[in-house]
Amino acid sequence: MIARGVPLLLQNALRRSARGACSAVAAVVAMLASIGPAAAQSPPPADWTAKLKRDLAAIDRQQRARLGVHVRDLDTGASVSHRADQRWYLASMVKVPIAIAVMRGVEQGQYGLDTRLTLRASDLVDGAGTTQLAPVGSSLAIRTLLEQMIVHSDNTATDMLIGLVGLAEVNALVRSLVPEGLQRITTLGEVRRLVYGNLVPGVERLTGNDLLLLRHARSDAERLQILHQLVDVPEARRLVPTVDAAYDAYYASGLNSGRLDAYADLLAMLADGKALSASSTEYLLGVMERVATGTHRLMAGLPKTARLAHKTGTQRRRVCDGGLVRWREAGGERRAVVVACTRDEASLERAEWTLMQVGLALCRSGLMTSGVADASSCPAPPALSLRQPGAVPASPRR
Repeated sequence: MIARGVPLLLQNALRRSARGACSAVAAVVAMLASIGPAAAQSPPPADWTAKLKRDLAAIDRQQRARLGVHVRDLDTGASVSHRADQRWYLASMVKVPIAIAVMRGVEQGQYGLDTRLTLRASDLVDGAGTTQLAPVGSSLAIRTLLEQMIVHSDNTATDMLIGLVGLAEVNALVRSLVPEGLQRITTLGEVRRLVYGNLVPGVERLTGNDLLLLRHARSDAERLQILHQLVDVPEARRLVPTVDAAYDAYYASGLNSGRLDAYADLLAMLADGKALSASSTEYLLGVMERVATGTHRLMAGLPKTARLAHKTGTQRRRVCDGGLVRWREAGGERRAVVVACTRDEASLERAEWTLMQVGLALCRSGLMTSGVADASSCPAPPALSLRQPGAVPASPRR
């Protein structure tokens, strides 16, 4: 009779014929003895997703800005989302699908990168970049405009390229690549007029030069004064009391916004060659690796050996950064997409600091360091220094 408490595997061995019982028992005991120590000596690899989730939650608790993040390992499919299923204002990150639409026109032979476009007065929009400084009537190559749009987040260049491909084509492209999760994209000039239209009637009369004049106002009070003069509307007819309220009403419309996991889908399709041909993909990602804006955001938290092909977005109390990060491991190149946005932080410096912390958390998660969490190759966070505490971008910038 076999005593209770003996493992089932051992019971089966003992029930065998008497002739082989001793050898069977010895084999089973040896097998059981080898299993336990091996399991103790070889723990499962560190879960980068669990650490990143914890760190993102901690960053969110410690900052005044609300934070949304989506990270996806393109090689394994593992991902982390922090409020990524909410709608976030994307700002100039919408310039990536515009660039894809432009490159598709090149692929189809509709024009070439060296084809030249004429700058019209109606194309002028305030913001970063130098295109707005060119004389009306200037001839500019598509290649130059595309690089100004991506590298320097030039808004005038953006609206010229939208005029080239057509806004309907841009939005149709987005729907074909990402059927759900991304809202309608507008021109940058329309963004301005929609915001100012929440303040006063008659903004459809604002010219490109008027938008430039409003951009250079030194304060909201001066901007409102100029706006009332331009549209010839008395202050008593102002629709909302403040510029902040006008932006809030604009953000509520949902235009130029989307879920961060949906935007990551767009980036993944670009990275995997499903949005453009191989040569066009290589060219566009190369341009995105030279982005000059947002140097204190995601890239500041990543290891120096990482390559980030990305696009930033900045507007009043809305700051974003998102792209494809690539790094080398023993087995070859690894890839992930990361998209992060903040909202309701008045200080641009604080918002950028938060996005830098996201990049640092990604590095420290172990994803980019062969499973080693808090690796020494991750950069030390720089001190937060506010040049203008509480400052806000004067108007939509990039």
